[in-house]
Amino acid sequence: MLTSSHAVTRTGLDAVALKPTECDVRRALELPFETITIDYEGREQLPDRETLAELAAKKDLRMTIPVRADGFDPLGDDSLFDHIPENAGQVLVAGHPAYLSEKEKTRAIAPRLGNALDSAPNAWVGTEGVKRIATATGATQFELLSRSTDRELRALRAAGFEGTIAVYAPTVLTGDENVILDAVGEYVARRKPVARALPEDGKTDARAVGRTREVLLKASRDFALVGTETEVGERIAELKDAGADLVVGYPARGVESFLG
Repeated sequence: MLTSSHAVTRTGLDAVALKPTECDVRRALELPFETITIDYEGREQLPDRETLAELAAKKDLRMTIPVRADGFDPLGDDSLFDHIPENAGQVLVAGHPAYLSEKEKTRAIAPRLGNALDSAPNAWVGTEGVKRIATATGATQFELLSRSTDRELRALRAAGFEGTIAVYAPTVLTGDENVILDAVGEYVARRKPVARALPEDGKTDARAVGRTREVLLKASRDFALVGTETEVGERIAELKDAGADLVVGYPARGVESFLG
């Protein structure tokens, strides 16, 4: 059970996402969440099987699986699936281009998602860049928070989608604008609508000023969960009212920020 003594759980967050390049994923055992997802950041960064087995035995563990990547390709080299414990769940994604070779990027996504779901019918499906394909699978939708998320959630529910929907977002529990920008400024600056609105050559962290700072702070509330415990809690409640079942937070200030 989650403990209400942690500010991060009082917000209504349901799960946490960890990146193996940023922390020892064993830190998940210290976090007040039953459900943990581990992002894929390249084959070399994949945690060892012993670590994953330990986490899967004590938590509801879900591994991000890029279906176009060698080792996780259900229509080709699928050798890395043996690395994932049988009791670990999966989050099937097209795969971030930064972690794929040029050849991997050209592989068709739809048949690979379908084939992977045949083997793991309880997997979640990441929707970024493949929203229509992901919805067609009927599997749990794993949405990346954006400024259109609330509208899209309501549209899905109005259209009769009854499956589970999880929303993923970088999370920063503070009202300090400088801390927020240091944590997620660069991230939100990469989002296409934000990049188009930003002046050229502006700083994207706490040093941002003027129009750049204004755009980044507005975008941080569109593309991330930021603010005080109360503010983040209200935003999560809005997402759930719109149709989200689960909200998964990535600790953008580091795993320690979710321990207090």
